[in-house]
Amino acid sequence: MTRTSTETRLERLDLLATRLKSDEPLILKDIAAELGVSVRTLSRDVAILRERGLPIEADRGRGGGVRLHWSWGIGRMALSYREAVDLLVSLAIVEQMKSPILMANLAPVRRKVMASFSPADRSRVQKLKSRILIGRTASVDVQENYTPPQAGPVERFHEAFLLMKVAEIDYRDDKGTRTRRRIEPHFLLLNYPIWYALCWDRLRNDIRTFRCDRMRSVSLVEETFRMRPYADFKAGLEGVDLLLP
Repeated sequence: MTRTSTETRLERLDLLATRLKSDEPLILKDIAAELGVSVRTLSRDVAILRERGLPIEADRGRGGGVRLHWSWGIGRMALSYREAVDLLVSLAIVEQMKSPILMANLAPVRRKVMASFSPADRSRVQKLKSRILIGRTASVDVQENYTPPQAGPVERFHEAFLLMKVAEIDYRDDKGTRTRRRIEPHFLLLNYPIWYALCWDRLRNDIRTFRCDRMRSVSLVEETFRMRPYADFKAGLEGVDLLLP
């Protein structure tokens, strides 16, 4: 086979694979005519793609339709460390909220994701779950002054919480007063849709609770902190009806 014909076949294989992955209905004779090859040649291309691992199904009868099996892609998803942690935390939240939808499948999904971590990271993620508390839905009065937080501050605060880094926040309280605080975000509390951060406030040298949607800016300090006992934060949880203690 000449170099030109080899390159042509490779280009044809790439094109065919792309068309299959796009979920377009493909008829071999139509694609063969479009590419200027015979149906037999295109059938050999399909066989090569099968050998490469694509689960291609063919329809019987006239027309020669081909498609990828419906399960293609399952088990091939790759998650970054941060994405896997976010997924596990989301699963933990749904489990604690006792959502009746798809509850039967959450445990095996959690185990599979957890198995992808090293033993050291697995222990760290388990501890992270214990730092997220779920309460009841926020009252109508509380929700009236809620506005979804901005993406930038949320991402930086998320990193501070995940990596246990000290953060500086520009905060606006319920009276509209703005202050600059340096905090250690120890626990998160969800009273849907509002997230609260239970923190050690280095300005006040005491425990303080901050609404995440009232953080106007967040910057990270290159300093980590050690977890304080959960008992230190119980006073800030007085009157909060937690779904799990």
